[in-house]
Amino acid sequence: MESGTKADRMLGSAAAGEVQIGRALLSVSDKTGIIEFARGLDELGIEIVSTGGTARELGEAGIPVRSITDLTGFPEIMDGRVKTLHPKLYAGLLAVRSNIDHVESAREHDVEPVDLVCVNLYPFERTAATRGVSDAEVIENIDIGGPTMIRAAAKNFPFAAPVVSPESYDAVLAELRDSDRRLSLQTRESLAAEAFAYTARYDTAIVRWFQERNEDFPPLMLRAFERVLELPYGENPHQRAAYYTQVGARTHVLSMVAQLSGKELSFNNLLDLDSARLLLAEFKVPACVIVKHNNPCGVALGSTALEAYGRALACDPMSAYGGVACLNKRVDAELAAALGEQFIEVLLARGYDDDALEQLTSKRRNMRILDDRERRNPNLLDPALRQVVGGMLVQDRDSDVEERADMQVVSERRPSETEYQELAFAWRVCKHVRSNAIVLTRGGATVGIGAGQMSRVDAVQIAIEKAQSSLAGAVLASDAFFPFADGPKLALEAGITAIIQPGGSVRDPEVVEAVDNAGASMVFTSRRHFRH
Repeated sequence: MESGTKADRMLGSAAAGEVQIGRALLSVSDKTGIIEFARGLDELGIEIVSTGGTARELGEAGIPVRSITDLTGFPEIMDGRVKTLHPKLYAGLLAVRSNIDHVESAREHDVEPVDLVCVNLYPFERTAATRGVSDAEVIENIDIGGPTMIRAAAKNFPFAAPVVSPESYDAVLAELRDSDRRLSLQTRESLAAEAFAYTARYDTAIVRWFQERNEDFPPLMLRAFERVLELPYGENPHQRAAYYTQVGARTHVLSMVAQLSGKELSFNNLLDLDSARLLLAEFKVPACVIVKHNNPCGVALGSTALEAYGRALACDPMSAYGGVACLNKRVDAELAAALGEQFIEVLLARGYDDDALEQLTSKRRNMRILDDRERRNPNLLDPALRQVVGGMLVQDRDSDVEERADMQVVSERRPSETEYQELAFAWRVCKHVRSNAIVLTRGGATVGIGAGQMSRVDAVQIAIEKAQSSLAGAVLASDAFFPFADGPKLALEAGITAIIQPGGSVRDPEVVEAVDNAGASMVFTSRRHFRH
């Protein structure tokens, strides 16, 4: 073997960023583009060292490959669990070429330098997400040698280059060709940053898998987020913004969503879209949700999507102008004609007939038209996260509502069956309205919403004022208890016949008395649904 000769020839003193790439180690699970990358390295005269399946694939493609065993003098053992974990490899990666002591030590121990590692890792995330997978199989997909090689090369980036993404192959090859097999310090540092982010994401997925099996609120919470969309601006034009998805999440607000037309999505669009989709998911029958400034301004059920949209719009057509409209059914030509009459910022539905899409795109060129093709349910057991200055608030998601069996009728008159169904609808909507929240509904449609008020009686007053018609026979939902009887009295005087609220105020008896005096009914749920 010529290792000593090669070490003498290749391992010389060099300044940061001046190392000429002479040897590369390739070991990848995702083999996308690896043949072309290896062939390009070989054409530049770069020696390729490889492991296991990668070496076999390169050999079958006719690319000269030197085995890792030949480099280290130690065989791959334990079904491949141990193949790159050897001092000769890591000394070759970590040697600081500008340090003469490092160079002399490497020569003394016949260490051959490794100038570039191209590594991606066992598919842990994909394996862990596979239905029915065993714990043993998940654990076997925890890569050890791969992250260690990546981190070693990234730490020593002035003299060794880590390449972890197939998307980088072409650019790396191009620079090697143009610069006599050298990579600039800027490129090396960029590759190192990408490498550390890659291993951090990988370790985060592993930590999360172990923690979710044992702890709801672990002492150290790790999450990784991946940028998928650059946004034109944030809540205001002077704020920069981007959209990141949580690594490992089953779904997200734009998963399996295709944009068919319109301008690029904005920060505020995505906030409103998230609120609208969460509320829409409460219903299986044809439903429409219209959201403006992160609050629903119209929610309705219908026998058809067209009917649901018309009733949702009727709740507050002025606020709906420029809102986000979401439907859980397909859009046909008749519904498209109705939608085209209203200025809608974002429209999301489960498909569009060809003539419907043609109508919408010709009449509303800037409308962001989204096709919802997601059929998976989000993981509502995943905690809700909210960032504060220097920290994170973590809580269970408020993902369910109380059933009738869990509620208590506290008024003399019991709700009728029709009122019970209406109260259940109003209660589901109320959970998605900013606190203090008051929701008035009738016939499976909101007729007035009071949102985000500091005073609950003000929220009642606003909801009543929003109503476009008489409130006779409507019901009211309040996300938390009434501290006084003034709010219920306003609603009862306006025609409300049934109220649903958590209860729990020291003045509950006064509130119940007001309801009884009006001949109305009231139900306590014993659980509030604040949304701040």
